[in-house]
This record gives sequence, C-alpha cells and structure tokens, in this order.
Amino acid sequence: MLKEYTQVRQIQGEDKRRWFADHYFDLIIWYDAKEQIAGFQLCYDITHYHRALTWHRERGYSHNQIDDGENRPGKMKASPILVPDGIFDYPIIAEQFQHASRNIDPEIAAFVYHKILQYGNSTEEI
Repeated sequence: MLKEYTQVRQIQGEDKRRWFADHYFDLIIWYDAKEQIAGFQLCYDITHYHRALTWHRERGYSHNQIDDGENRPGKMKASPILVPDGIFDYPIIAEQFQHASRNIDPEIAAFVYHKILQYGNSTEEI
C-alpha cells in the first residue's frame, strides 16, 4: 500500500511535490501555484525492471525505463536517467495502482488512475 513521505524536499521556483511509495510504486505529484495537479511520475516495478509513466499538463505523457547507472564495468555508478521504453501495459498497472492507492488521498488516487487509463486512449506520440 502506498504511503506518503512527509519530509519531501521542495525546490524554490519549482512546483510543489508530494511523494508516495511502497514496494512496487513510487508516485510523485507536482502541484502548480494554484494547488492544482500539474503532473505526476508513477515509477513501477521498482525492484526488477524499473519504469516510469510521466504525465504533465503541458507536455503530455512519456513512458521510460530507468537506467540506474549500475551497469558500467570498471567505472563508478552513474546517476539514474530515463531512457525510452516500449509498451506500457496500462490495464495491469491501473489495476495494481488502484489496489495500492486505497489509503492515500482519494482525489490523487482517482486522478492518477484515470490518467493511466487515458494513456491507452491517447493519440499522443509516446
């Protein structure tokens, strides 16, 4: 079940952030100056094949794999980065998210859930 981290670093000049996490998901929500959701990043399968669905009001959707920077033989670990990834299995992730988000703010849970489902109906280039 997702739980909220209450001590989230806020960066001056950037949207306010809230962060929720469990063993499978990390969810970061960004709020604009009017306290409306401006975007989110839902990271999933964080212990195996770490990927992220990002949605932002101004930029739409992106789906990426997270390269953790570990696979660099003979070199130090690099910073994690987002790299293009293929198919987002939105029906399965939506169902898993719906279950995992039962104990968080219902407005956030519903918003993200519906955005996951809308991804499947999106005609945007991903």
